[in-house]
Amino acid sequence: MGTLHPPSRVPRRGGTRPGRDRPEAASPLVIRRGRRQDLPQIVAIDATVTGLEKRDYWRSVFGRYGGNGRAERQFLVADAGGRVAGMVIGEVRDWEFGSPPCGWVFGIDVDPDFRQAGIGTRLLDAICASFRRAGVSKVRTLLARDNKLILSFFRSQGMMAGPFIPLEMDLDA
Repeated sequence: MGTLHPPSRVPRRGGTRPGRDRPEAASPLVIRRGRRQDLPQIVAIDATVTGLEKRDYWRSVFGRYGGNGRAERQFLVADAGGRVAGMVIGEVRDWEFGSPPCGWVFGIDVDPDFRQAGIGTRLLDAICASFRRAGVSKVRTLLARDNKLILSFFRSQGMMAGPFIPLEMDLDA
């Protein structure tokens, strides 16, 4: 599978942070479809961020969204010289609750060592381009109210509250 976005330069692991010097060497960043061999790095990034190792979950998600060649399902990674620096997963959903088809981003993350380099923006841009190619003109996501980091990220990308209200209830076991 080819490059979805042109390469750019990003810091290597342990890269730029406020107050740190920028490393001289940088790896080219390529946004591409995820591959089965990326899963150990994806599991590690997720475990670093969430504190939980969810190997079976990520195998299942990859089985549904990775390497399927379907335009409406996307599992993309940011590859920095052979290292997975981040990932985004989403799909086109049709007519949920009367909504015309739109793109849904249900997972995006960047390895903390690679943050502040525009990788999240590149990943979101890439999946949005895929959604456009699939014929949709709107993208949505859902996030925890207290996740200020991801809320700030999506708002910085131009996302705002949509016309739907999420509702939930506990199911008795």
